[in-house]
Amino acid sequence: MSTTQSERLRELLEPLVASQGLDLEEIAVDSVGRKRVLRVVVDSDTGADLDQVADVSRALSAKLDETDAMGDDEYTLEVGTPGAERPLTEPRHYVRATGRLARFQLAAGGDVVARILTVDDDGVDTEVPGVKGRKPTAHRLSFEEIAKARVQVEFGRPDKGEKNGKGSDKDMKEEEEA
Repeated sequence: MSTTQSERLRELLEPLVASQGLDLEEIAVDSVGRKRVLRVVVDSDTGADLDQVADVSRALSAKLDETDAMGDDEYTLEVGTPGAERPLTEPRHYVRATGRLARFQLAAGGDVVARILTVDDDGVDTEVPGVKGRKPTAHRLSFEEIAKARVQVEFGRPDKGEKNGKGSDKDMKEEEEA
């Protein structure tokens, strides 16, 4: 049974990433001209800040330097986070995207755009936004029904504390007192 370079790199680097309090989401080795680029994507339930990414990048670089995992040829290491329109491929990704709008491509065909409300072991409870004055509707999706899912970028996304678009409870209280 042969393993790919990405699988060997994952085995080598995943414990190191985990020791930094992060999850190793993706590894890709790409050729860019004569050079190779090792792209590593990390994340956590609370997100990964710039300092954490820099720390894990230094740790991965040191580990790769002490092994021959990338061979003798020159390569560039890029460490980052999944980004704004991240794909949702693991249950933990759905949990991290709670409150976010996502596009779900269904296994049976068709798409659903809905806000993720809650996640459990079997699937996702969502709310499909209402259009043209209609109320939002609740919709349950099991993981088996979902072929692909991706977080959507929202401009003017409601904050967690907002109620019916009127601002947070604190803002409403301040308005009442004024």
